Amino acid sequence: MLRAPAFWQKDGALPRLLAPLSFFGAAMTARRVARPGWRAPVPVICCGNVTVGGAGKTTVAIDLARRLIDRRRSVHILLRGYKGSAAGPRQVGPGDTADVVGDEALLLAAVAPTWTGSDRAASARAAIAMGADVLLMDDGLQNPGLLKDLALLVVDGTTGFGNARVLPAGPLREPVAAGAARSQAAVFIGPDLCNARARLPPTLPVLTARLVQGPEIDALVGRRILPFAGIATPAKFLTQLEAAGAILVDRIGFPDHHPFTERELSRLMDRARTMDAIPVTTPKDAVRLTARIRDRVRVVGVGLAWDDPAAIDTLVSGVIAARALSAQVEAPKRL
Repeated sequence: MLRAPAFWQKDGALPRLLAPLSFFGAAMTARRVARPGWRAPVPVICCGNVTVGGAGKTTVAIDLARRLIDRRRSVHILLRGYKGSAAGPRQVGPGDTADVVGDEALLLAAVAPTWTGSDRAASARAAIAMGADVLLMDDGLQNPGLLKDLALLVVDGTTGFGNARVLPAGPLREPVAAGAARSQAAVFIGPDLCNARARLPPTLPVLTARLVQGPEIDALVGRRILPFAGIATPAKFLTQLEAAGAILVDRIGFPDHHPFTERELSRLMDRARTMDAIPVTTPKDAVRLTARIRDRVRVVGVGLAWDDPAAIDTLVSGVIAARALSAQVEAPKRL
């Protein structure tokens, strides 16, 4: 199973040797985020992080999008569209595939109108023109193009901030303190096994949540399964399947956003058949499967369970209310 370098999780001689390169990487990021951005006329909420790989940003974004929709807000989601070939801004449509807009965009588009493009301000303008009254960013904490009203620093409790060093010496895109300074709250997904909270400013509010598997898992309890995943932390998915009571005959991991080939998929299906097992994968992987294979694979999704749902609702409501009040104050000045 492919994974991030082991030395990213523990400090030592190699991280210290790479530290000078990390210094330049952090300086370049600091220079980039200092650029002025565009202030949209609607609230902007960002689900970001300071580490590479999957902290759970997309899961948080999907949860927030559903909460905003329940409040009858016209929320549109913005993201880069990693691994997608299309230039933005582009609204994700029914005929789009993962190689065009990226796998995460397809997941998000199933919940709310979604736009891909590296220029978040351009995507924001396009979304507003189509009726968006709240913009939700999946990733983009280090992207200065669009000013945020609420930036959530998402942290995977299992891996935390690793050795707390910036690439390439560690898993960080920027120092924890820098990202935290531009955030209004942190969201920990799962128990804080690395004491990552101690690296955050004591004044930064911390919200906690946990991943919960979808109802699809019920049909797999006690069944032999062959799970495979091309996500940032495949082990997390596999552990949850096992904990739910499925019988894992093997564990197959691919790199994050891996573009499955027909040959790979055929081998997986043959292996599952030989081992009398059900092939199982994640929703993010499922959108990258060929149509011929997709119907032969069970998909088990995850949702987010907040330890204090009222806390996230209050935080989001406060931001929306503040922007509404600001608009009322500014209106007479424009007349």
